[in-house]
Amino acid sequence: MCMRDDKEAFMTRALALSDLSVAAGNHPFGAVLVRGGKIILEAKNTVLSENDATCHAEMNLVRLACRELSVDKRATTTLYTSTEPCAMCAGAIYWAGIGQIVYGCSAARLNEIAGASLACHCQEIYQGAVDAPKVQGPVLEDNAVQQHLDYWTTAWNAE
Repeated sequence: MCMRDDKEAFMTRALALSDLSVAAGNHPFGAVLVRGGKIILEAKNTVLSENDATCHAEMNLVRLACRELSVDKRATTTLYTSTEPCAMCAGAIYWAGIGQIVYGCSAARLNEIAGASLACHCQEIYQGAVDAPKVQGPVLEDNAVQQHLDYWTTAWNAE
């Protein structure tokens, strides 16, 4: 089990990747995969640069994890994501067999800031699921929320 400081350190990296996503012209989302107390994989949102609506940070990370890690190893990992996974990402995380999820900004807060799209919590996706990942969060929510406030306010003002 990660200690609180470890969770904050891993979330800080996910938030840094979110900033890098924005710098690359994408939406503010980042994710890291942790195993044995170390970051082993990381990914950013690439929806706009790839012109692919499925290129959320979590989806990109799950794709990497499935290529590089066995099912048994994936079950012992924790996915840290700057924002609570959407329905698509929650499903992919489940089917990939990732053991745990820790998120920064909650889906509810993101929906307040950016407007509801497919408004649901990842816990709702996992209701009744066998071996669903353990979900924790929010962690460093103020930091994660601020990223979204900065990004979506700027994006709306640019239109």
